[in-house]
Amino acid sequence: MELILKGFQGEGKFYMSVILCLGIISLAIIAERFYYIYVKSSAGRANFMRNIAQLLQTGRVAEAGHLAASQNFPLAKIISAVLQNKAKGQAAIEKAVDEVYLTEAPRINRYLNLLPAFANIAMLCGLLGTIFGLILAFDAVANLPAAQRPQALANGISVVMVNTWTGLATAIPILLLHGLLSMQSERLQEEMEEKAVKVMNLL
Repeated sequence: MELILKGFQGEGKFYMSVILCLGIISLAIIAERFYYIYVKSSAGRANFMRNIAQLLQTGRVAEAGHLAASQNFPLAKIISAVLQNKAKGQAAIEKAVDEVYLTEAPRINRYLNLLPAFANIAMLCGLLGTIFGLILAFDAVANLPAAQRPQALANGISVVMVNTWTGLATAIPILLLHGLLSMQSERLQEEMEEKAVKVMNLL
């Protein structure tokens, strides 16, 4: 850790600072997306659909509509669109479902494409810092007096290692968390389509 902190004070600090900024921005996006996808959009889905199915199977369509309208997560909005347009026919239902889906799906996926981009930029900045450190090391070997070479060479290699490690240590967790968020977002979108069809069949 001490070596990493020194990296922010040494000659490769520009690249380290860029990687740090990308990591902080990515962390903020990940936290916001985890809340929206895993908490706001996912919590209570199974219980909600169980209640909707029970109400529809007993013919209480109006109650099911009120229940769906009272919820604020994407799946409930899709079901609410189905139930509110029940009397207008299949075409109206499908149109309403498509409209809600086109509104909610981008909200689920918002900012997710930025995460792999930031991860790649962090790795490239680490690579730039690595190359910069190698330049320092080779320059030390070529141009400095013999007495000064060991310390300058060590400093160059330190820049190489610290930037490489920091770039990878930033990018790998971002890519992993992006994968988890993308997997859940796809599951939510598939579930929205699937449950809308099931509710239409129950009607």
